Amino acid sequence: MQKRVYEKGELNRLFVVNKPMFISSNFYLNRFKRAFKNKKAGFSGTLDPFATGCLIVAFGQYAKLFQYLKKTPKTYQAVIWLGVTSESYDIERIFDINFVDRFDENFLKNELKKLKGKINYIPPKFSAKKINGMKAYELARQNEDFELKKSTMEVFDIKFLKYNHPFISFEVSVSEGSYIRSLAQIFLENISSIGTLSYLKRVSEGQFKFENHKELNPLEYLDLEKNIYSGTQEWLEFGKKIRIEYLEKKKSGKYIIELDDFFSIIEIVENEVKYILNKIPKLKENNG
Repeated sequence: MQKRVYEKGELNRLFVVNKPMFISSNFYLNRFKRAFKNKKAGFSGTLDPFATGCLIVAFGQYAKLFQYLKKTPKTYQAVIWLGVTSESYDIERIFDINFVDRFDENFLKNELKKLKGKINYIPPKFSAKKINGMKAYELARQNEDFELKKSTMEVFDIKFLKYNHPFISFEVSVSEGSYIRSLAQIFLENISSIGTLSYLKRVSEGQFKFENHKELNPLEYLDLEKNIYSGTQEWLEFGKKIRIEYLEKKKSGKYIIELDDFFSIIEIVENEVKYILNKIPKLKENNG
């Protein structure tokens, strides 16, 4: 008799995993699906295969909440390997290694500081950006000719960590959707040098950081304002239309309504109320 890999019941769970290097985010997620015997799961913010670190994972209904979580800024630790040329701007597709002269450490510190603020950049061709429905890295591996549109990232903070020639280590906090590989290339262009990322670790996403797969309460991480509902609970439970006079806050926007066993996310637009997500089960308190 074949052993069943997945359970039929739904598991609702939010936690952070520590993705190892040289494994895809999807492949690592599948390990947790099998470990928890649950098919419905997702993660936020793909990490490149060569990168390691914080990956937010959600099971069941909690997988619907990613767009509402406080995930910014994202903080990374990175190492630039001077003199190395790579198609992917990391150590996966290196095709040339050269010696470069040592830099003055204070010069490097000052140039890193100049990266703070908003930066226009072109994402790496070896990335998960979509081009006509295909991921850019798929086209790049097929040697297809294509161009990616310019994007904007914001560097909230950047710190010099160490310079052990030819390696420059730094820590940076950035907006969602930023590519540290592209940021490194902008820095290298500014110092008139070549190089690639040899190491990348995501330390945190907003308040999310790896804590040995600790189960997290999503209500503590939702980037939404709470609203007070004074109507009948059954109307929320069965997804009936809510009248705005039963809400404390009537201004247009997205809100959380919390009850004993579940919570809902609603949107108010011009005095009309609609559900975005309804009856998401709350994390059960562990009193043991």
